[in-house]
Amino acid sequence: MTFDLARIGEGLAFAGALDDLRRALDTSTAIVVSAPPGTGKTTLVPPLLASRTSGRVIVTQPRRVAARAAARRLAQLDGSPLGTRVGFTVRGERSVSSETRVEFVTAGVLLRRMLDDPGLDGVDAVVIDEVHERALDTDLLIGLLGEVRELRDDLVLIAMSATLDAARIAEVIGDPAPVVEHTVRAHPLTEHWAPSPVPRLDERGVARGFLDHVARTAASGARDLAQGDTLVFAPGAWEVAEIARRLRDEARGFDVRELHGQIPAAEQDAVIRGRAADAPPRIIVTTSLAESSLTVPGVRLVVDSCLSRFPQRDAARGMSGLVTAGAARSSCVQRAGRATRQGPGTVIRCVDERTYAAAPARPAPEVATADLADAALLLACWGAPGGAGLRLIDPLPTDALAEAQSVLHDLGATDDDGRATAEGRRLARIPVDPRLARALIEGSELVGAELASEVVALLGGDSRVPDADVAAAMVALRNGRGADARRWTQEARRLRRFAPASDTRGSVEDAGLVIGLAFPGRIARRVERTAEGATFLLASGTRAGVRGALAAAEWLAVADVARASGRAAAGSGALIRAAAVITEGQVERAADHLITDRVEAEFVNGRVSARRERRVGAIVRASVPVRATAEEGRAAVQRALHRDGLGVFTWSDAADELRRRLALLHRAIGSPWPDMSDAALTDSLDTWLGPEIDALATGTPAGRIDLASALRRLLPWPAAVEFDALAPERLEVPSGSRIRIAYPPIDDPTARPVVAVKLQECFGWAETPRLAGGREPVLFHLLSPAGRPLAVTDDLASFWSGPYAQVRAEMRGRYPKHPWPEDPWAAVPTRHTKNRAARED
Repeated sequence: MTFDLARIGEGLAFAGALDDLRRALDTSTAIVVSAPPGTGKTTLVPPLLASRTSGRVIVTQPRRVAARAAARRLAQLDGSPLGTRVGFTVRGERSVSSETRVEFVTAGVLLRRMLDDPGLDGVDAVVIDEVHERALDTDLLIGLLGEVRELRDDLVLIAMSATLDAARIAEVIGDPAPVVEHTVRAHPLTEHWAPSPVPRLDERGVARGFLDHVARTAASGARDLAQGDTLVFAPGAWEVAEIARRLRDEARGFDVRELHGQIPAAEQDAVIRGRAADAPPRIIVTTSLAESSLTVPGVRLVVDSCLSRFPQRDAARGMSGLVTAGAARSSCVQRAGRATRQGPGTVIRCVDERTYAAAPARPAPEVATADLADAALLLACWGAPGGAGLRLIDPLPTDALAEAQSVLHDLGATDDDGRATAEGRRLARIPVDPRLARALIEGSELVGAELASEVVALLGGDSRVPDADVAAAMVALRNGRGADARRWTQEARRLRRFAPASDTRGSVEDAGLVIGLAFPGRIARRVERTAEGATFLLASGTRAGVRGALAAAEWLAVADVARASGRAAAGSGALIRAAAVITEGQVERAADHLITDRVEAEFVNGRVSARRERRVGAIVRASVPVRATAEEGRAAVQRALHRDGLGVFTWSDAADELRRRLALLHRAIGSPWPDMSDAALTDSLDTWLGPEIDALATGTPAGRIDLASALRRLLPWPAAVEFDALAPERLEVPSGSRIRIAYPPIDDPTARPVVAVKLQECFGWAETPRLAGGREPVLFHLLSPAGRPLAVTDDLASFWSGPYAQVRAEMRGRYPKHPWPEDPWAAVPTRHTKNRAARED
C-alpha cells in the first residue's frame, strides 16, 4: 500500500516540487533538495521515496526530538499508528515494526547501525536532513554512504536542507548530483532591535541580567502582538527554563511553554501541534532546535537572544566542551523566518545592529571545533582510519584527529596502524564517548555496574551539574521525581545492559574513580586555596578553578573543564564544570599509566641539580633532593643546551674570537670549515663538547669550561694547518704593527672583518688585503694620529685616489709633524707614539 501523497501534502508548499523530484529520481539515485524550513520537505520526500521502492526508507535528523516529531507528524498525516508504516529510533527509544516503511533516526543511530550492517540490507533509500547544520555525525554519514553506494548503485541518497551550498554537496554525493530547489514567496518581516543594558555573558556563562532582559522583551512583544504566538530563542535548556520561569511572572495570561530535547516527548508534541482557537496565546521558549529541525505553528513574533551553544575544542589546554557565544547571522535569519511561515511576522533581536553585523556569517562546521575521539573510533571500525578514502565535505582537522587517535590508542581501541581492535569495536557499540565507554566497562568491575552506569549516564547526558559536584548531583537525581531524574534513570538502566556483570556495589563517593578511569589526564590536585575557591593542577598540565564544596578537596577527578575568566576561574583561565572527589589510592588505580617515580635533573645557573619526584602526569606528589648520576647529569645538560642554546655558557674572548674566525671561513669557503651557528653546534654537541658535558654532569661549574679548546676539536684536518693563514688573529700592516682583526658576529651574514688602524700605518698598501684565501676583503676603520675616526673603506685603492685628498687637506694642519704624502700608496709608513699625537692634538 503506497502513501497518499495528495492527502499528506495538502497545504504544504513543497508539494509543488514533487514532480521535479520525481524527474530527478528517474535519472539519478543521488539528489540534493533545497527548500526553506516549514515547506514540508521532511514530511513529503520520505513517503514519495517509499512509494517508488519496496524497501525501507531511513530519514536522519540531527536531534532526537526532531526525529520523534517528524515520525509522529507523518504517521498522523498518513492515518496510521506510530510504529507501523512510520516509525522512529533514537537513543533509548524505538518504535518500529516489520511493516515500517519510513524510519526516522538520529544520524548517530544510523552510523552505529552501519557498523553491524554496512550494506544496509533491506534499505532502499536514505534521506539526510538538515545538512546545512553541518553536524559531525551528518558529515560522517555522507562519507560512509558514499562508499556504500559504490557497491550498491541502487541505494538512493538524498541530502536535504533549508539552506546549503547545494553545488558543493552535489559534488560530494554525486558527479555531480542533480539539485532540486524549491522557493516560496516570503512574507514580510519587520525587524526590531532591543539591546540589553547589561552584557549578555559573564564569567559563569549567560548573565542573569540578560535573561531578565530577554524575558521582559518577550513579554512586552507578546502583549503588543495582535495575533499569533511568540517564539523565544535561548542558547540552551538551562536558559530556556530560566526565561520561562521569569515569563510566568512577567506575562500572566499567556501559556508559557518550553521546547528542547530534555523535556518529555508528550510536552514536545503538545508544543508542535499548536493551540486551539479558544486557547490563550502562547510564548514558547526554545533552543536552536526550533531553528529549522522543528516547525512550531502559529508563530508571528520571534524574540532572539542571538546566542548559540556549540562544541569547542581548546587544543592549547587539551579541553573540549560546550561554549556559549554570539549566534551566526545565518542562524539568526533562520530563526526570524519562523515568524513569517504563515504570514507577516516580526523579529526582535536582543542586540544592537552593530553587534549583529559583527557576528560570523555562518556557524563553523562541527568537524572543525569538536572533539573527534568518537568520530575517529567509528572511522577506524569502518576501516577508514582518519577518513582515508572517504568523500567528506571537509577533511578532519589534522591536529584534532591526531589527538583523538592518540586517545584511542591509549585506550587500546586502535592498533599502531590506526585500525580498530576487538576492544575498540566493543567500545564503539556503546553509545557514549569511547572514554566513557571504557569507564563503564572497567568501572563496573571496581564499583559495580549500577554506579558506573549512573555516573556515565550523568556525564554523557545533557544535565547541568550544580556547583560542578557530580556526587551531589547524583544524590539529587536519585531522590528526584522530575523529568531530569526520570531521563537519567532510564539512560543508566539502558547503559547497564552494556556493562559486565559484577557483584561489587560502590557508593556515590566512588564516582570520582569512574570519572578518573574515563579522563585520567584530568585528575587534579589542589595547588592553591583562596577565599573565592581553589585552583587545581590537572595531570595534563592545565590549571583550573572551582568554587563551592569541591574547593576543599585535595584531589578531584574532573569530567568537564572549560576556558573561563574572572573570579570563578581563580585566575587560572579555566573553570571546572563537573568533578568528583577522588582518593589518592583511587588515583593510582585510575591513572596508573601516568604515574612516574624518577629522578629529575636540571642544569640551572651553570650547575646540575636533581630531585627525585613522584608524579601523576604534571602533578608532583613528592619531591626530595638527590645527587644526579653522570648519565642523568649529562641528559640534563643536553636538555638545557637544546632548550636554551649556547647562551647557558659565558664565552671567553678567546672562545668567541675562535668561533667568529671559523664562522667567517664557513661563510666564505664552505666545506670543510664547520658551521658555527647555534643550531649546528647544538646538533653536534657530542662531536665537540662531549668531555665538557661529562665534566658538567659530574659537578664542574660552567665557568670553568674552556670552550676555546672544545671548539678546536671541530678544526678540519688537514685543512686546519692553513687556519691561521686564512683567518689570522692579527693583520700585519706596512708599518710593521700587528693589528687585531675584529671578526663579524655569527648571526650577521653581511658583516665584514674589521681592522681599526691609524692611517699613516697603511702607507705603502696600494690594494686592500683579503682574508679566506682572497675571498673576504678587510673593512678598514682608518684613524687619525690621535685615534679618532677619519674614514671607513674596504677599497684602499679607491680611497687613496679619491677621499684621501680631502682628509689630507684637513689633517695636515692639525697634525703637521706626521707625514701626509700625496702618493700614500708609494710612501714609507711611519709609527708615531700616542703621546706625540696627543701633544699635536
